[in-house]
Amino acid sequence: MKLLNKNKILRAFAFSTFFATSACGVLYQSPNVTEREDGSPVTVVPLSTETVARANSAPYTPRALPSVFYATAGNGSPGNGVGAIPASPYLPSANPQQQQFRPLPDVAPEAYRIGVGDILLLATRGTGTTVEQLSGLLAAQNQREGYTVRDDGSIAIPEVGPVQLSGLTIQQAEDRLFQVLVENQIDPSFSLEVAEFHSKRVAVGGAVKTAKLVPITLNTLTLSEAITAAGDISVRDKEFALIRIYRDGNLYQIPVSLYLDRQDLQKKVLLNGDAVFVDTSYDLDRAVEFFKAKIDVISLRTSARSTALQALDTEISLQRASLDERRHLFDLRQKLGAEKRDYVYLTGEVDSQSRFALPYQQHATLADVLYGEGGFDNTTGDPTQIYVLRADDKSDASGSITAYHLNARNAADLIIATRLQMRPNDVVFIEEQQITKWSRALQQLFPSLLRTVEGSLLP
Repeated sequence: MKLLNKNKILRAFAFSTFFATSACGVLYQSPNVTEREDGSPVTVVPLSTETVARANSAPYTPRALPSVFYATAGNGSPGNGVGAIPASPYLPSANPQQQQFRPLPDVAPEAYRIGVGDILLLATRGTGTTVEQLSGLLAAQNQREGYTVRDDGSIAIPEVGPVQLSGLTIQQAEDRLFQVLVENQIDPSFSLEVAEFHSKRVAVGGAVKTAKLVPITLNTLTLSEAITAAGDISVRDKEFALIRIYRDGNLYQIPVSLYLDRQDLQKKVLLNGDAVFVDTSYDLDRAVEFFKAKIDVISLRTSARSTALQALDTEISLQRASLDERRHLFDLRQKLGAEKRDYVYLTGEVDSQSRFALPYQQHATLADVLYGEGGFDNTTGDPTQIYVLRADDKSDASGSITAYHLNARNAADLIIATRLQMRPNDVVFIEEQQITKWSRALQQLFPSLLRTVEGSLLP
């Protein structure tokens, strides 16, 4: 009886072993890189310095981040007193997609009004008697004398006294002087002109040859005239540059390329207190500091400066909030899959079957993929059988595939993985080790083997 059971066990074990070894290919299929069933070619190319260079020659430009990620709205905090005009802003190497266009509103030209700091010239056409009567106001015939408009808005005329002229046009000032001279029984034969304009000015700075205060004269001052007075725009690549104008707590901006193409933008009229800053970056910080520094110069009273700074901070805060919102919306769209991304796919003996998102603005290599989130299982994976599968970009009927093969038996060859650049839709595949294939086949067959032996022992 014991001999019979022993013979049964031996026959059952021999049968099961034969079945396992002959049928392991049926029960367990191990993926590898071979020609496809439809006959489409798969070309295996060993990776070397030369083949890596050919593989990297395939055209690919990494996706760019939206321009909103290159812009900042400034710190928005009030400055302390008048500061020096900042240096030219940094020119970024990245190319944002679009520059915001926010032009100055049109304003109706107005007659020049005399202001504090202006220097007025009075000239006489009268005789020597008139000169004596004017007592120095009007010098000798055909000669002129200058008078500065004081802080209270008046000029001081000897033998006449102060005459209020601030806020008046030239015609109105002449009428006022005529009336005053008549009242003081002085021959009112004179002419009036503004010799130097100091009361109304526009600050121009940034990427211009000479930062300066440009006066507003009897003629209206246009944007192009103010920039020309500062030595014109001085940038290497004008397509990167912006013209920012601060006015009454609002920031306006015009891309330089658009400004150069449109005469209507060049002829925009500037007003007293405007500040123009030519910026060669997408960072508002330096423009903000320039505007703040110039508020002391272009404002006549402390209260006006405080109001202007508050309005400027409000404007910057609004722009910062807008930037934050646009960046947040982009992040949400990306998480929901609404933004296009380029991926590389990992399969085979990796820690996680997954996809690897190619980064923005730069190339990723095979090493980035192998040692990134997907990981490389060096216990079951065969380091001599690492492949990068890349479809022919010609998309012809053949549907050919190139399999770039990395044999990393020698760890020094892994340096090649740091040079091979990834392309969208590449598939990184790592084959199993031979012992792993046998182990997995036996894991599937072992339960069947036990059941067969157990059945053979039954009477």
